[in-house]
Parts: sequence; structure tokens; C-alpha cells
Amino acid sequence: MTIQSLKYIVAVAEAGSITEAAKKLHISQPSLSAAVKEAEREVGFNIFTRSRSGIALTKEGVEFLGYARQVIQEMRLLEDRFILNQPEKQRFCVSTQHYTFTANAFVEMVQEFGRERFEFILNETQTHQILEDVKNRFCDLGILYLCGRNEAFLRKTMAEMGLRFQELFTAAPHAFLRAEHPLAGRASVTLKDLQPYPRLNFLQGNYESADFSEEPFSTVFAEKEIRVSDRAAIVNLMIGLDGYTISTGIFPEYLQGRQIISVPLAEQETMHIGYVLCKEQGLSSLGRIYVNALKKYARG
Repeated sequence: MTIQSLKYIVAVAEAGSITEAAKKLHISQPSLSAAVKEAEREVGFNIFTRSRSGIALTKEGVEFLGYARQVIQEMRLLEDRFILNQPEKQRFCVSTQHYTFTANAFVEMVQEFGRERFEFILNETQTHQILEDVKNRFCDLGILYLCGRNEAFLRKTMAEMGLRFQELFTAAPHAFLRAEHPLAGRASVTLKDLQPYPRLNFLQGNYESADFSEEPFSTVFAEKEIRVSDRAAIVNLMIGLDGYTISTGIFPEYLQGRQIISVPLAEQETMHIGYVLCKEQGLSSLGRIYVNALKKYARG
């Protein structure tokens, strides 16, 4: 089996479709499909299952993909060092729910790394996709939260996917509001106080449910609700529509100066922020730097 075959398989796994992977690789769909089938013939098992809804990794395929990524990475390092005579290029990827402190910790990690050549990825994405990214070894670790409502479901889901959760810190839920919001001057707010204003939630795609929601209390009925895909949109809607979202309250500036504030939510709930790894996987050196930066923001 060639390195090119491994790259094809990784591309298909990431795209979730042979058609989409072929477009990204700039080769024909039949050629890519034939290459994948040949790889499956060589290893003696199906790496993917095919259906009308798309393509997915089999149990054996998940394990194979992890090794394939490692081989590709090692090959790149070998080429850089012995063929191109360049310094080693390090890859590190984090898939995370939409938190500003995860982005700021990422900046600190990059600054501390300090080498000339690297490929670093910060992927703010949906909750289920975080788990898929960790399982498929696309990312080194995932960042998400557990609470009383979703913990049993997410722990069961992670166990079925061969993943484990390591808690970093806990946080009390806060309402994020624009600085001049009618409720901004209060010492705390309740869900009832927030009812007249639009509630802002992050989209979860095909996994739109309270169990995968990034916001505590998402099951509480809201007359006005807006769902978005990124933090920038949330900020704009907070400022323009007096909308609110509920999150950790850690580092609430959202890179918008003092336009956004957080107010403690007077409700009984605790958010357990942590990272997700494959069960047999440990933190890399860059992972340890990143996790230590996350802990520092929690203390701050």
C-alpha cells in the first residue's frame, strides 16, 4: 500500500463522501473509488460502509485511519528532514465548542511553540463533530462541556466511540449580554428575566438536540430563538438585537473590547469543561502546553 493510498483514505474520511474528496484531490470519482477499494482488498476488510446517505468508517476503519494519519505525518517529517533539509514541521489540531478562552489558549500555545514551521488547526465546530474528529484522529483533542442534563448521554456516546473525558475545571453558567443591555446592571439574572429577549444558540446540524447543545437550559422554552454557526454572528446579534446566550462566563470579551459582558445566572447548574481523547491516547507535548493555558484562563 502506498502513501498516496493512505492520503486518499484520509481525504475520504474527512469529506464523508468520495465525490467531495475527489473534488478536493482533483482526481476523478471512479479513480478515487477504485483506489479505496484496492486498499480495502489489500487490508482484507471494509474501511468504509456505503449507503445512500454517504460513506462512513467501519470499526476497523476507525483504527486503520488512526494509523494512516500517523504514517502520513511521519512521512512528512522524514521528507522535511532528510529530503528537503527543512526543520521538522509539527501538526497540532483542536476541535472545540465555541469558547473565546479556547482561542486565546491556542494563541499562547502557538507563541510558546515558537518554531518556524508548523501546521496548527483550531476548529470551532458542532458537539458531535468534535467527537468524530477525536475518534477519527483528525484532531489531537476536543474541548466541550458536561452538565447535569447532558452528562449521562455524552459519557455513554463517548464510551461507544472509544473516547474518554478529562475534566479541566468547572464554571457557573452566565448570561452573555451587550454592555448596555437592559439587564446588564444586575448582579444576577434568571431565565425568567431573559424571556423577553432573543435566545442565541449554536447550530448542531444533524444532531440538533438538547444532548448536543452547547448552551445549558436549552430545553427551557423560549418565545424568541435564533441559531447561528459562529461566535462572530452571536456577538453581532447580542449587540444589534439585545440577544443573549448562556455559557461559562470565562473571558467574556469575545475579542470585542468591552461591548459584551457576562452576568451570573441565578439557576442551579454547573458546567464541567474538559478535553476529549481516545481511550488509549495521551496528551502530546503541544497538548500539554495547550491544556495548561486553558487552566490558566479558568483561574483568571
